[in-house]
Amino acid sequence: MPSRREADDAERGANAPDSRANADADSRANADADSGDPAGESADPAALARAYYDAIDAGEYERLASLLDPEFVQRRGDRTFEGRDRFVAFMRDGRPNTDTTHAVDRVYPSGPGVAVRGRLRDADGDVLFAFVDVFETEAGRLTSLETYGAESSDG
Repeated sequence: MPSRREADDAERGANAPDSRANADADSRANADADSGDPAGESADPAALARAYYDAIDAGEYERLASLLDPEFVQRRGDRTFEGRDRFVAFMRDGRPNTDTTHAVDRVYPSGPGVAVRGRLRDADGDVLFAFVDVFETEAGRLTSLETYGAESSDG
């Protein structure tokens, strides 16, 4: 039995545009541009956190900066970064390994922010370490991040 989406697509025809979906997408894009939120994640802290990982993994540092409050602070076991510009500069130029991917295992969206459990993988897919990130958000931006990391035996 086809899914509802497949049935809807069949009714419209393979090449017929979905004008409602296109109008919704255009509306969201215009609202995002007007609000200064180019990534469109401000309504949902969990989506904002996912966009953070996506931007880092893709090397999209301008997009990363757009997700962060100017006064963004990251605290982790070995150091603290104060200010969006310092943090983005480190992510772009200071990390020992930029060819990594964040594998998000679970997102905990309750509260004023969001917590994320995952693993950082290298280019070969090997786990470098496990992490829990706790984000605070305000006005559609990430304002702080507390990172807890541990070596992972998962490989």
